[in-house]
Amino acid sequence: MFFAEALLLFSIFGPDPLAVGTAAPDFTLNDQDGKPVALSSFRGHKNVVLVFYPMDETPGCTTQLCEFRDRWGDVQAKNTVVFGVNPGSAEKHQHFKKNRAFPFPLLVDAKMGVAKKYNTDGWFVPTRTVYLIGKDGTIRFAKRGKPEPAEVLKTAQ
Repeated sequence: MFFAEALLLFSIFGPDPLAVGTAAPDFTLNDQDGKPVALSSFRGHKNVVLVFYPMDETPGCTTQLCEFRDRWGDVQAKNTVVFGVNPGSAEKHQHFKKNRAFPFPLLVDAKMGVAKKYNTDGWFVPTRTVYLIGKDGTIRFAKRGKPEPAEVLKTAQ
């Protein structure tokens, strides 16, 4: 566990998150079931929350994603979808999603290509970062760490 904690500590020294007001980089990743998810498919009708998190089934990551699960009614009321993103395998994501009853998909960013586009690629694991992308495709919220869902959702259009 010490190794994972050290990686997380060093990953905070990377570049800042993408700036609020900039266009969100498009991507397509597979979810835990192998279904492709394209960010562009939500443009014009849904806000999108991306939760870049280091690892499945670790205390901080579990707490963070469970907070969005537990505020699911608020997420839906804001016409928003949520995706957890990390390089874990589809199999690990399937287990994590089922074990924690997440109502949202977990995306497999195996080579951290999307993490790199969003300035969240740390040493071996993504830097914990949350984005809210508006229906227009613009970044409306970007913050490192574990912001409360209410803080994130208040920026939804």
